[in-house]
Amino acid sequence: MPIDADDIRELHRFEIKTLLALERLMKRYRWVPEDVLRRRTGLSASELEYRLGHLMNLDMVKSSSVPYKGYQLVFRGFDALALHAVSRKGSVTALGCQLGVGKEAVVYEGMGLGPVALKFHRVGQQSFQTVRRSRTYMPEYRHFPWIFASSFSARQEYDALHALHGEIAVPVPVDINRNLIVMTYIHGCPVVQATLENPADVFEEVVENVRGAYALGYIHGDLSEFNVMVDGKQAWIIDWPQWVAPAHPSADEILLRDVTNLCTYFIRKYHLDISVEETLERVVG
Repeated sequence: MPIDADDIRELHRFEIKTLLALERLMKRYRWVPEDVLRRRTGLSASELEYRLGHLMNLDMVKSSSVPYKGYQLVFRGFDALALHAVSRKGSVTALGCQLGVGKEAVVYEGMGLGPVALKFHRVGQQSFQTVRRSRTYMPEYRHFPWIFASSFSARQEYDALHALHGEIAVPVPVDINRNLIVMTYIHGCPVVQATLENPADVFEEVVENVRGAYALGYIHGDLSEFNVMVDGKQAWIIDWPQWVAPAHPSADEILLRDVTNLCTYFIRKYHLDISVEETLERVVG
């Protein structure tokens, strides 16, 4: 279900209080017991029941009666807390249409000081254990609710954008809260959806960006024709939560995969006379 700005704007302060309490208590409980939640919020039993009912109708909270009556924050509630926080700061003043849905993120357009993109990271329950094994930034806590993995994924991408913008063509990070990154909006489309008039020039530009990122200590980790954007003037590399440093044990393999994906696409669609080996040599200097 897409995020509805009206739903978030109209949340009662008791409902925000309940969501915040669930967020904190889920670090201790898989399902937050009703009596524990009531003590933490300070709400009466009837008031809490009413607020939880409304939040469940909005698909922000879910409940379980086994092995006891308890509640859990779900992604829509986590998204609501993040959007509520950045809107109070003024980083986001309006939420627009949904732009895209990926395996681990949902992206919306919005307004802040100008047009912005809002990327809600959503590392899913089914993929969480795979993500935890493959991405070194995930913590090793014994109790770690999978929904919070998205905050670590967002922070990983935000840190990369913060380090790279101004040096290579990436979106400029504006703000971060929980699983949400607010960044500048790119008026373009993925290269896979474009028909390029100058594919060789675009390829060279992307390779220079990959080379520049490598020199700064960043290997994208998931580079393909789906996360290179073009706007008619330049190419941008997006989606950085899987980046690794050149010192990573699998860095050579990951960089080779990135470069192979890039070359394969441009050879297949535009028949460019390029090679993976030469491109890789250029990237690493």
